[in-house]
Amino acid sequence: MTTSKIALVTGASSGIGKACATALLKDGWTVAFIGRRAELLEQAIAAAGDAGSRGIALPCDVADETQVAAAFAQVKQRFGRLDLLFNNAGISLPVTLPGDFDPKVWRQAVDVNLNGAFFCLSQAFKLMQTQSPQGGRIINNGSISAHAPRPGSIAYTATKHAISGLTRTASLDGRPFDIAVGQIDIGNVASDMTARMVNGVPQADGSIKPEDRMDMSAVVETFMTMARLPLTANILFTTVMATKMPFVGRG
Repeated sequence: MTTSKIALVTGASSGIGKACATALLKDGWTVAFIGRRAELLEQAIAAAGDAGSRGIALPCDVADETQVAAAFAQVKQRFGRLDLLFNNAGISLPVTLPGDFDPKVWRQAVDVNLNGAFFCLSQAFKLMQTQSPQGGRIINNGSISAHAPRPGSIAYTATKHAISGLTRTASLDGRPFDIAVGQIDIGNVASDMTARMVNGVPQADGSIKPEDRMDMSAVVETFMTMARLPLTANILFTTVMATKMPFVGRG
């Protein structure tokens, strides 16, 4: 058992997940790093320095409900509770028109981005409902695409709209159990996933243009503001984005 707060972060081996999991460690939390590759999880924890002593690597494919259940069971067995789930794992896809979509790729997007998020949220709910003291916080990683699509992004956009529905319903269902559920929608953070934006990405008017990106620290600060709130308060939805990205306005 431990006296620090317990968090579980999915997709924690790189990008947003790694940055936010590391910030939690440095803030005094004990953090379970979830991802498919054990070696990358261990590297992410080691990169946190001394704070990494409070990190544990739990290899898991979030699209597999059996693996998800096993990972949460390990957290319960080891720590006895869960105070925070960051439902961050997800995949992006190449630009594809609806008529050209491979059904296998569609199912992969739904399995990881939506089913995986639900499996983790479901297990977190079960634990937070029954632990003592009861309650906890769940933060879902949505996207700017939860509000407006990019051209050729039908699978990614559909799953991120679904995440918003997941957030709203789970927030309502969590009230009797002091489970606060919120969503962070992120636009154009500098990471490997958005590297192509520097050279140009498709726009709504058919052109290809580069887009501004923001530093990862902006996402981490926003996430930590949500994570540190008392359970009597909740940021239901928040958007953090590169100020000059083409989101607000006519494309």
